Amino acid sequence: MKYGIQLYSLRDITPKDMEGALEKTAEIGYKYVEFAGFFGHGAKEIRAMLDRYGLEVSGTHTGWQELAPDNFASTVAYHKEIGNKNIIIPGADLSCKAKIDEFIDFVNSVIPKLEKEGIALGYHNHSGEFLPTADGIISHSELERRTNIELEIDTYWNFHAGQDPVQTLERLKDRIRVIHIKDGMKNGEGKPLGMGEAPVAAVYAKAKECGMLMVVESETLKPDGLTEAKICFDYLRSLEK
Repeated sequence: MKYGIQLYSLRDITPKDMEGALEKTAEIGYKYVEFAGFFGHGAKEIRAMLDRYGLEVSGTHTGWQELAPDNFASTVAYHKEIGNKNIIIPGADLSCKAKIDEFIDFVNSVIPKLEKEGIALGYHNHSGEFLPTADGIISHSELERRTNIELEIDTYWNFHAGQDPVQTLERLKDRIRVIHIKDGMKNGEGKPLGMGEAPVAAVYAKAKECGMLMVVESETLKPDGLTEAKICFDYLRSLEK
Protein backbone atom coordinates (compact mmCIF):
# COMPACT_ATOMS: atom_id res chain seq x y z
CA MET A 1 0.00 0.00 0.00
CA LYS A 2 1.11 3.53 -0.78
CA TYR A 3 0.18 6.33 1.60
CA GLY A 4 0.25 10.11 1.51
CA ILE A 5 0.69 12.81 4.08
CA GLN A 6 -0.87 16.27 4.34
CA LEU A 7 2.13 18.51 4.87
CA TYR A 8 0.22 20.61 7.40
CA SER A 9 1.23 17.74 9.68
CA LEU A 10 4.83 18.98 9.30
CA ARG A 11 4.11 22.69 9.64
CA ASP A 12 6.89 22.94 12.21
CA ILE A 13 9.33 22.28 9.33
CA THR A 14 7.81 23.17 5.96
CA PRO A 15 7.88 27.00 6.24
CA LYS A 16 11.65 27.03 6.79
CA ASP A 17 12.81 23.75 5.19
CA MET A 18 10.42 22.38 2.59
CA GLU A 19 13.08 20.21 0.99
CA GLY A 20 14.06 18.69 4.32
CA ALA A 21 10.42 17.93 5.06
CA LEU A 22 10.00 16.18 1.73
CA GLU A 23 13.23 14.24 2.15
CA LYS A 24 12.26 13.00 5.63
CA THR A 25 8.73 12.20 4.46
CA ALA A 26 10.14 9.96 1.74
CA GLU A 27 12.55 8.34 4.20
CA ILE A 28 9.63 7.37 6.45
CA GLY A 29 8.01 5.65 3.47
CA TYR A 30 5.28 7.99 2.27
CA LYS A 31 4.86 8.04 -1.51
CA TYR A 32 2.42 10.95 -1.87
CA VAL A 33 2.29 14.44 -0.43
CA GLU A 34 -0.58 16.89 -0.18
CA PHE A 35 0.68 20.45 0.00
CA ALA A 36 -0.66 23.12 2.34
CA GLY A 37 1.22 26.07 0.89
CA PHE A 38 4.53 26.38 -0.95
CA PHE A 39 6.24 29.04 1.20
CA GLY A 40 7.74 31.03 -1.62
CA HIS A 41 9.11 28.13 -3.65
CA GLY A 42 8.54 28.25 -7.39
CA ALA A 43 6.80 25.41 -9.18
CA LYS A 44 9.95 24.18 -10.95
CA GLU A 45 11.77 24.10 -7.62
CA ILE A 46 8.99 22.09 -5.97
CA ARG A 47 8.87 19.71 -8.93
CA ALA A 48 12.63 19.14 -8.68
CA MET A 49 12.31 18.32 -4.97
CA LEU A 50 9.51 15.85 -5.64
CA ASP A 51 11.51 14.13 -8.36
CA ARG A 52 14.63 14.04 -6.19
CA TYR A 53 12.84 12.12 -3.44
CA GLY A 54 10.52 10.00 -5.56
CA LEU A 55 7.33 11.65 -4.34
CA GLU A 56 4.07 12.33 -6.15
CA VAL A 57 1.47 15.01 -5.46
CA SER A 58 -1.87 13.58 -4.37
CA GLY A 59 -3.36 17.05 -4.15
CA THR A 60 -3.01 20.50 -2.66
CA HIS A 61 -5.03 22.42 -0.15
CA THR A 62 -5.65 25.64 -2.02
CA GLY A 63 -7.92 28.44 -0.86
CA TRP A 64 -10.83 29.12 -3.19
CA GLN A 65 -9.66 32.72 -3.65
CA GLU A 66 -6.65 31.37 -5.57
CA LEU A 67 -9.12 30.12 -8.19
CA ALA A 68 -10.83 33.48 -8.60
CA PRO A 69 -10.52 34.97 -12.12
CA ASP A 70 -7.49 37.16 -11.35
CA ASN A 71 -5.53 34.18 -9.97
CA PHE A 72 -6.90 31.27 -11.98
CA ALA A 73 -4.31 31.11 -14.77
CA SER A 74 -1.28 31.36 -12.50
CA THR A 75 -2.71 28.81 -10.04
CA VAL A 76 -3.41 26.31 -12.82
CA ALA A 77 0.05 26.80 -14.35
CA TYR A 78 1.73 26.20 -10.99
CA HIS A 79 -0.23 23.02 -10.33
CA LYS A 80 0.42 21.66 -13.80
CA GLU A 81 4.15 22.22 -13.35
CA ILE A 82 4.24 20.23 -10.10
CA GLY A 83 2.11 17.44 -11.56
CA ASN A 84 -0.99 18.03 -9.48
CA LYS A 85 -4.39 17.02 -10.85
CA ASN A 86 -6.35 17.50 -7.65
CA ILE A 87 -6.97 20.95 -6.15
CA ILE A 88 -8.79 20.70 -2.83
CA ILE A 89 -10.43 23.64 -1.09
CA PRO A 90 -9.50 23.16 2.58
CA GLY A 91 -12.65 24.76 3.94
CA ALA A 92 -14.95 27.75 3.50
CA ASP A 93 -17.34 29.88 5.50
CA LEU A 94 -20.60 27.99 5.02
CA SER A 95 -22.29 29.34 8.10
CA CYS A 96 -25.53 30.53 6.50
CA LYS A 97 -27.63 30.04 3.37
CA ALA A 98 -26.30 33.15 1.63
CA LYS A 99 -22.70 32.07 2.06
CA ILE A 100 -23.48 28.50 1.03
CA ASP A 101 -25.24 29.74 -2.11
CA GLU A 102 -22.34 32.06 -2.98
CA PHE A 103 -19.79 29.28 -2.53
CA ILE A 104 -21.81 26.79 -4.54
CA ASP A 105 -22.19 29.28 -7.40
CA PHE A 106 -18.43 29.79 -7.36
CA VAL A 107 -17.66 26.06 -7.29
CA ASN A 108 -20.04 25.35 -10.16
CA SER A 109 -18.39 28.07 -12.24
CA VAL A 110 -14.84 26.80 -11.58
CA ILE A 111 -15.27 23.03 -11.98
CA PRO A 112 -15.71 23.04 -15.78
CA LYS A 113 -12.80 25.45 -16.24
CA LEU A 114 -10.52 23.19 -14.19
CA GLU A 115 -11.76 20.08 -16.00
CA LYS A 116 -10.61 21.63 -19.29
CA GLU A 117 -7.14 21.84 -17.73
CA GLY A 118 -7.22 18.21 -16.54
CA ILE A 119 -7.63 19.17 -12.90
CA ALA A 120 -10.37 18.06 -10.48
CA LEU A 121 -11.77 20.27 -7.74
CA GLY A 122 -12.34 18.84 -4.27
CA TYR A 123 -13.56 20.00 -0.87
CA HIS A 124 -12.16 19.06 2.54
CA ASN A 125 -14.58 19.04 5.46
CA HIS A 126 -14.28 19.83 9.11
CA SER A 127 -17.02 18.89 11.55
CA GLY A 128 -19.17 21.95 10.93
CA GLU A 129 -20.21 20.93 7.45
CA PHE A 130 -22.08 17.96 8.93
CA LEU A 131 -23.84 20.02 11.60
CA PRO A 132 -26.79 22.36 11.03
CA THR A 133 -26.17 26.06 10.57
CA ALA A 134 -28.15 28.59 12.56
CA ASP A 135 -30.76 28.46 9.80
CA GLY A 136 -30.91 24.66 9.91
CA ILE A 137 -28.90 23.80 6.78
CA ILE A 138 -26.39 20.95 6.56
CA SER A 139 -23.83 22.52 4.26
CA HIS A 140 -22.17 19.24 3.25
CA SER A 141 -25.52 17.95 2.07
CA GLU A 142 -25.89 21.09 -0.05
CA LEU A 143 -22.46 20.51 -1.63
CA GLU A 144 -23.38 16.88 -2.32
CA ARG A 145 -26.74 17.77 -3.85
CA ARG A 146 -25.98 20.95 -5.76
CA THR A 147 -22.42 20.45 -7.06
CA ASN A 148 -20.23 17.79 -8.64
CA ILE A 149 -17.27 18.70 -6.46
CA GLU A 150 -15.14 15.78 -5.32
CA LEU A 151 -15.18 15.17 -1.58
CA GLU A 152 -12.02 14.68 0.43
CA ILE A 153 -13.61 13.27 3.56
CA ASP A 154 -11.67 14.06 6.70
CA THR A 155 -12.74 10.96 8.56
CA TYR A 156 -11.87 12.28 12.00
CA TRP A 157 -13.89 15.48 11.64
CA ASN A 158 -16.76 13.44 10.25
CA PHE A 159 -16.56 11.27 13.39
CA HIS A 160 -16.31 14.35 15.59
CA ALA A 161 -19.58 15.61 14.07
CA GLY A 162 -21.32 12.46 15.31
CA GLN A 163 -21.26 10.63 11.98
CA ASP A 164 -20.03 7.12 11.20
CA PRO A 165 -17.13 7.76 8.80
CA VAL A 166 -17.31 4.23 7.40
CA GLN A 167 -20.93 4.80 6.41
CA THR A 168 -19.99 8.22 5.01
CA LEU A 169 -17.28 6.68 2.80
CA GLU A 170 -19.69 4.03 1.56
CA ARG A 171 -22.43 6.55 0.84
CA LEU A 172 -20.16 8.94 -1.04
CA LYS A 173 -17.66 6.51 -2.54
CA ASP A 174 -18.37 7.61 -6.10
CA ARG A 175 -17.35 11.19 -5.18
CA ILE A 176 -14.15 10.34 -3.28
CA ARG A 177 -10.66 9.71 -4.60
CA VAL A 178 -8.69 10.77 -1.49
CA ILE A 179 -9.48 10.74 2.22
CA HIS A 180 -7.79 12.12 5.29
CA ILE A 181 -7.23 9.20 7.61
CA LYS A 182 -6.95 10.75 11.01
CA ASP A 183 -7.49 10.07 14.69
CA GLY A 184 -8.53 11.99 17.76
CA MET A 185 -10.86 12.14 20.72
CA LYS A 186 -14.57 12.83 20.68
CA ASN A 187 -13.89 16.18 22.37
CA GLY A 188 -11.91 17.48 19.38
CA GLU A 189 -8.41 16.69 20.62
CA GLY A 190 -6.26 15.30 17.83
CA LYS A 191 -4.12 12.19 18.24
CA PRO A 192 -1.71 10.21 16.05
CA LEU A 193 -3.29 7.23 14.30
CA GLY A 194 -4.21 4.43 16.69
CA MET A 195 -4.14 6.64 19.78
CA GLY A 196 -7.59 8.21 19.68
CA GLU A 197 -11.25 7.21 19.68
CA ALA A 198 -12.02 7.41 15.96
CA PRO A 199 -12.64 4.08 14.14
CA VAL A 200 -9.39 4.26 12.20
CA ALA A 201 -9.00 0.54 11.50
CA ALA A 202 -12.54 0.32 10.09
CA VAL A 203 -11.96 3.45 8.00
CA TYR A 204 -8.76 1.92 6.68
CA ALA A 205 -10.57 -1.26 5.64
CA LYS A 206 -13.34 0.66 3.88
CA ALA A 207 -10.93 2.98 2.07
CA LYS A 208 -8.87 0.02 0.92
CA GLU A 209 -12.01 -1.78 -0.27
CA CYS A 210 -13.08 1.30 -2.25
CA GLY A 211 -9.64 2.02 -3.70
CA MET A 212 -9.34 5.42 -2.02
CA LEU A 213 -5.92 6.96 -1.47
CA MET A 214 -5.30 7.46 2.24
CA VAL A 215 -3.57 10.70 3.22
CA VAL A 216 -2.46 11.02 6.83
CA GLU A 217 -3.17 14.21 8.70
CA SER A 218 -1.88 14.36 12.26
CA GLU A 219 -1.89 17.85 13.70
CA THR A 220 -0.69 17.97 17.30
CA LEU A 221 3.10 18.27 16.76
CA LYS A 222 3.71 16.24 19.92
CA PRO A 223 6.63 16.07 20.21
CA ASP A 224 7.06 17.16 16.58
CA GLY A 225 5.57 16.60 13.14
CA LEU A 226 8.04 14.01 11.89
CA THR A 227 7.66 11.85 14.99
CA GLU A 228 3.89 11.87 14.56
CA ALA A 229 4.23 11.15 10.85
CA LYS A 230 6.36 8.09 11.63
CA ILE A 231 3.92 6.85 14.29
CA CYS A 232 1.06 7.16 11.81
CA PHE A 233 2.93 5.44 9.00
CA ASP A 234 3.92 2.54 11.24
CA TYR A 235 0.31 2.19 12.39
CA LEU A 236 -0.93 1.98 8.80
CA ARG A 237 1.69 -0.64 8.04
CA SER A 238 0.46 -2.63 11.07
CA LEU A 239 -3.06 -2.68 9.60
CA GLU A 240 -1.73 -4.38 6.49
CA LYS A 241 -0.79 -7.50 8.48
